Amino acid sequence: MSARPISERDQALTSEDLAVCEQVLNAVKAEFQLEADDEETARAASIIIELYRQGVHNFDQLKILVFAARGKV
Repeated sequence: MSARPISERDQALTSEDLAVCEQVLNAVKAEFQLEADDEETARAASIIIELYRQGVHNFDQLKILVFAARGKV
């Protein structure tokens, strides 16, 4: 077993955290007309979760960063 301490980034997301991430994902899906089972939707969700884990918790900031990652600001 590893003696490495658990970082904040490794903590599970709470239901409140996931609610923010879901709101951002819904905005991205609407803006880019993505379906729930679209591969691009899965990529956007991954980006949102990663940014959230890195400390970006503001809805507008998350949305802007995901839009920028998709080439639209």
